[in-house]
Amino acid sequence: MGRVSKAQAEENRRRVVETASRLFREQGTQVSVTDLMKAAGLTHGGFYKQFVSKEALVDEATAHAFDGLTRLRDEGLKRHGGQRGAAQRELIDSYLSIEHRDSAADGCPAAALAADMAREPGDREARRVYTEGVGEFAEWLATEDQDGITRLCTMLGALVLARATKDSPLSEEILTAAHAALTTTS
Repeated sequence: MGRVSKAQAEENRRRVVETASRLFREQGTQVSVTDLMKAAGLTHGGFYKQFVSKEALVDEATAHAFDGLTRLRDEGLKRHGGQRGAAQRELIDSYLSIEHRDSAADGCPAAALAADMAREPGDREARRVYTEGVGEFAEWLATEDQDGITRLCTMLGALVLARATKDSPLSEEILTAAHAALTTTS
């Protein structure tokens, strides 16, 4: 088999990072390199041509996931003509939905990666990116009446609990209660 072109190598790397980002959010960072490469449609041997280690991929996939969250927020602002309150409301509606609960692979990296990042050493790039991403998300969620950290904790906690109780009526009750707490004006 011949050498892969530079363009193909870049495409393969992009595919691995994107696949890893989804799998890590869905299954955790303990996913094996073999399973990850299979899901990306590539061979295990190609991994080390692209990445120095699995940890390096975790770093890059975490950044990719948070970049996606930033794009989602920016797109919401654009759809709402820069009206931050309307964009926040749309994001809260989507975040605390059954669809988001049921699709961790495409969902919020703050919720999906929390347990894995808690186990990462503090000096790891993935932990730094995660911490920065959570801080930026909280800052974006802030309003005149509610602080962003409280809003994020409510959303993230509700999503994690709803996922953990998915096959019970409590799951939807959690999402509904958190949504009401964040969107009901006094």
